[in-house]
Amino acid sequence: MTSAGVSANDDIVLVERFPEVDDYLRLRAAAGMHPKTREAAERALPNTLYGVRLERDGDIVGMGRVIGDNGCFFTVVDIAIVPELQGRGLGKRVVAALDAWLLRNVPPSAYVTLVADGDAKYLYSKFGFVESAPVAVNMEYVMEAGGVKSTAHLEPK
Repeated sequence: MTSAGVSANDDIVLVERFPEVDDYLRLRAAAGMHPKTREAAERALPNTLYGVRLERDGDIVGMGRVIGDNGCFFTVVDIAIVPELQGRGLGKRVVAALDAWLLRNVPPSAYVTLVADGDAKYLYSKFGFVESAPVAVNMEYVMEAGGVKSTAHLEPK
């Protein structure tokens, strides 16, 4: 809270619309997420089931979206907040909006999943997500040019 009793986040508006490609790529890079190509983003974003963005003074400063088949499987992805605004509860605000949509739209028996990086698992656990290991583990690779399957993004830096 500021001295006037107004939250420092009051000037940040949650909009129920996912960012366009340029802002998506910019936010992922700013948040330190694995980079995506423009081609991948252009193919992926129209398939968003539900997405939100955070705006401040016309600039997009945060985002999150839900992808999946809209029946059996839903995945929460692309939760990102610009670094200078991290630690202010904005990630929680984004996840809360996605969670509200999921509660209204996901049918019984559907799986809702996400991959939690680092301490983000503590935020997601507040919304009912639990670690699935040892029953199930996340397995992945990144497709590189020429069909090369890479796991370099998982190696310690």
